[in-house]
Amino acid sequence: MRIALDTRLRAMVRHEPGTRSGVDPEDLHQMRVSVRRMRAVLKAARPLLDRRWADDLRAELGWLGRALGPVRDLDVLLARLHREAAELGGSDTVAAEPLLAALGDERVGARIVMLDALAGDRYTALVDRIAAAVAEPLPTRTSSTQSDTTARPELAGLVTKEFRRLSKAVRAAGDDPPDAVLHELRIQGKRLRYTGELVEPALADKAARKAIRRLLRAMEAMQDVLGDHQDACVAQQRVRQLLDGLGPAAGTAVAFAAGRLVEREETRRLDTRAAWPAAWQAVVDNS
Repeated sequence: MRIALDTRLRAMVRHEPGTRSGVDPEDLHQMRVSVRRMRAVLKAARPLLDRRWADDLRAELGWLGRALGPVRDLDVLLARLHREAAELGGSDTVAAEPLLAALGDERVGARIVMLDALAGDRYTALVDRIAAAVAEPLPTRTSSTQSDTTARPELAGLVTKEFRRLSKAVRAAGDDPPDAVLHELRIQGKRLRYTGELVEPALADKAARKAIRRLLRAMEAMQDVLGDHQDACVAQQRVRQLLDGLGPAAGTAVAFAAGRLVEREETRRLDTRAAWPAAWQAVVDNS
């Protein structure tokens, strides 16, 4: 657990300068992933850790994730819609420009908020806190001096627990779940994947490690499908909102281009919705 937190902390700090500069969106992506994975480590290992300590640290990481999230989400959406608009071709590509410009303005505002957070004492205190925590054994439920090695044998059950939780959620979702439910399944799947990534290096049994790696590959494929589904849902919703924001001044050409973008995203939403049951079955087959 300490190694996992230390690795992610180092990655977060390594990508911080690039996140501040904004030259390469990948830096922000990797910084946000590092935050998410630290939270996942603390969540997965919660039964073994001092819960008040783990929950409080997760809450602070959640604050940082919320500061980073809007800019990253807008980066993804802008890249997607720029690509989609270019594929419309001709006058429709040009007509889509006001929509993309409005989204770009939104990103500028979100970056200001994010940079303020990174420049504040709260962020500095959080980095120092995690660095201090990984410098010594993490506080556990039974003893503040218990080592990670002592706790490792219990970690294997955490993957089983997360898989059962996800399986229960999939059964409850039914054959035709709402889009929001599919998004929740993706989030729960991410917890299973991150838990597996935490546990796998700690297992001595090679066969068990191999089995977890198979599960993780299947889980990643399912997340890709559900991620594409969520991106399509968000994209068409945001295009509608952007068009509404422009009002009557948008004109017929912009409205038509927006309609074409929404139609393309709806096709992707339906395609990924049809594909997700097979992706889940692959997870089951590799569990």
